[in-house]
Amino acid sequence: MLDVQSVMSTDAAALPGADVVEAVRALSARELPSLVNRIDTEGYYPEDLMRSYGRLGAYTHHLPGLSPSLDLMTSINAMAAAGEHCLSTAFCMWCQDALAWYIYASDNDSLRTGIGPQIASGAVLGGTALSNPMKSLFGIEPMRLKGRRVAGGYVVKGLLPYVSNLGADHYFGGIFEVDDGGTKHNVMAVIPCAAEGVSLADNAKFTALDGTRTFALQLRDVVVPDAWIVADPVDDYIKRIRAGFILLQAGMAFGLIRDCLRLIEQCKGPLGHVNKYLDVQPEPIAEQLATMEAEVARLAATPFEADRDYWRQVIEARLAAGDASVAAAHAAMLHCGARGYVAGATAQRRLREAYFVAIVTPATKQLRKMLADMAN
Repeated sequence: MLDVQSVMSTDAAALPGADVVEAVRALSARELPSLVNRIDTEGYYPEDLMRSYGRLGAYTHHLPGLSPSLDLMTSINAMAAAGEHCLSTAFCMWCQDALAWYIYASDNDSLRTGIGPQIASGAVLGGTALSNPMKSLFGIEPMRLKGRRVAGGYVVKGLLPYVSNLGADHYFGGIFEVDDGGTKHNVMAVIPCAAEGVSLADNAKFTALDGTRTFALQLRDVVVPDAWIVADPVDDYIKRIRAGFILLQAGMAFGLIRDCLRLIEQCKGPLGHVNKYLDVQPEPIAEQLATMEAEVARLAATPFEADRDYWRQVIEARLAAGDASVAAAHAAMLHCGARGYVAGATAQRRLREAYFVAIVTPATKQLRKMLADMAN
């Protein structure tokens, strides 16, 4: 087994992907079991662990220009390794991965050489405020952030109800709409939570994933200088980042499904004699997981591909991951029975977490709409 402390003292970007995943798995197995109930029931945010993952290279390998190779699967598998214990933590890792992805897929050298390496290493943490824009761009809801051009940048205002992996010293990537005298276009920027006019409000308690530092994000005339701009306008840039944005989410599903299989296997001894009558057994779940992993690996090898059929396959892969997560967690709950239904049991937590994979943007209903729009 890899020595985690030794790995942390090495240049994370230079580590082989397999070593990064093994190190993340070892650290997660050591730290998360004692934290997961606090994360789930108390809303505890494992900030130290999030930074440690960064030092191991968990947020690095998928970044163009920083990583020696464009290796999304290492980032996906590192996320899955944490997700085998806790989906909240895996989701926060996705937020961090996505923020770094925005920066390194952009043409803004000041972001790539400034805050970019700090986010990639976990020294600076942050989230992605693209839930509303991703819905808006596909005709589901209006853009909630509005900007106006001023000398040297933009002034932005608006409210986003749910943005995750935030804190006073964190950053987020967001998109705002600009009205150019009747002609509108969208602009993307990376903004520090410490910027004047940015405020965070803890307005909701969630059924699961309450330990993800999810806040209502209010922007009151926030000055966004040109140095913070990721893309202006965003149209071509969104097409460039969208596949990676979606494929990276597969790590959450893979980790959760693996743990659901573990729960089912644990029940074979005491409950196998009756569980064998359940419709869903572990073997088909494991086969489906292997098929999904292979498909995501194939798609993740070319995340900037512009082909329409490739984009459709990305959507289908993400849809399958959400559906499979809910199905696996449902099966695990039935196999565990009453022992999985008590407070603090892993099975009932996994079932609550699985629904998040299906409702986080892009949600199952949005993915189905996107496929229907493409068909039409």
